Amino acid sequence: MTTLELKDILIQKISAINDKSFLSAIKVIIDAKSEKLIYRTTPEQKQTINEGREQIRKGEYLTNDQVESEVDQWLKEK
Repeated sequence: MTTLELKDILIQKISAINDKSFLSAIKVIIDAKSEKLIYRTTPEQKQTINEGREQIRKGEYLTNDQVESEVDQWLKEK
């Protein structure tokens, strides 16, 4: 059975279901596996993302190891 055939079978079976709670459960599963996630961002979030990208382009960032090292030093001082 191909992926397309399986999709067609599922569409037919889902179309025949009238149980709202069951359909909601299926939707949760499908949403979790959806390959086309759309993230909606505010203008402020877009600006922050662009600022972060510019900082990365300029090399103005810390690696995860650097951050962990700084946290370890900070915790030793406390």
